[in-house]
Amino acid sequence: MQHWILLAWLGLCAVQDIRQRHLANGLTLGVALLALGYLLWAGNTWLGADAIQGGKALLLALLLTVPGYVLGRMGGGDVKLLAALGLASDPLHLLGTFIGAALASGLWWLLAPRLLPAVDQPLARSLRHLDPRQGQTYAFAPFVLIGMALTLLWTR
Repeated sequence: MQHWILLAWLGLCAVQDIRQRHLANGLTLGVALLALGYLLWAGNTWLGADAIQGGKALLLALLLTVPGYVLGRMGGGDVKLLAALGLASDPLHLLGTFIGAALASGLWWLLAPRLLPAVDQPLARSLRHLDPRQGQTYAFAPFVLIGMALTLLWTR
């Protein structure tokens, strides 16, 4: 049941990131605080890992994202998103999500220049924050959603 909650939350983050190229603190820090509160209260993460695993996942999320943030390749919202995911899951799910997101993002980077010109203009405008041809970083939350979905399929 909890994995559906995580997928719904990541879906909301993905939609907001695609539309605005921004992740609201309410979606990232809010869920991080809820996940931390649950972790301290129940002694395990939303996905059932013990508290130590949740802490390790948080540290792993920071190790994977802070360098990208410092180098300007990731936004602060992406760092908070993966930190919250770490508190809600475990190192295996976090690492699987990150790897899946990186692979999906790389595949999109290769395919988008061919696909986006072929789509309807209103759809292309709504996907502008996913266009790698902009020369800047593009929305990462949709790929985190894909990475988590693939990880859950792989681990279930």
